Amino acid sequence: MTEPSLLLTLAVFAATMTGTPGPNNMMLTASGANFGYRRTLPHLFGITLGVATLITLVAAGLGLLFQMYPLIQQVLKVAASAYLLYLAWRIASAAPPGDKPSAGRQPMTATEAAMFQYVNPKAWAMAITAVGSFTSAGSDYWSSALLIVLVFMLVGFPLTSMWAGFGVWLGKLMSGDRSWVYFNRTMGVLTASCLLFIWL
Repeated sequence: MTEPSLLLTLAVFAATMTGTPGPNNMMLTASGANFGYRRTLPHLFGITLGVATLITLVAAGLGLLFQMYPLIQQVLKVAASAYLLYLAWRIASAAPPGDKPSAGRQPMTATEAAMFQYVNPKAWAMAITAVGSFTSAGSDYWSSALLIVLVFMLVGFPLTSMWAGFGVWLGKLMSGDRSWVYFNRTMGVLTASCLLFIWL
């Protein structure tokens, strides 16, 4: 697993999984625009921690539950869909930044972001594929699994940060409450459209 070619392949896989559009990155873009990068940091750290612990648990055998009990995967999809729609509504109905914090304008916490990974089928597929493809057999199993976690953290955090930064940039282009309403509704719809990642 320490061969440069394997590490490069793992890094590319991690970049593809964490850097492409999906529920996490849509929500980070909306958060960056509405709250700025600093207030979005707990969200970023939560995603990183959630993915790291999910990969570790999959390496420990949790992913086998999907193979043994397919119903669990279906229940997870339903729970993920419901939660994603709730988050999409939360984004779409967010008040413009000029409104008071009491209007319900709160960024996602680190705990919420971490726990979301456990109902995020894209994160599960990413973790299961990474563990199944890049772990070594025998005594090197856990060292290779921990290396996967490390690579995902080192690659994933900067890429997800870019989505938050993209949101910050978009936020600077907004002028007036109407543009913010349209933006938040659009981001809410895009977040809801991530249901396609769950059911297709």
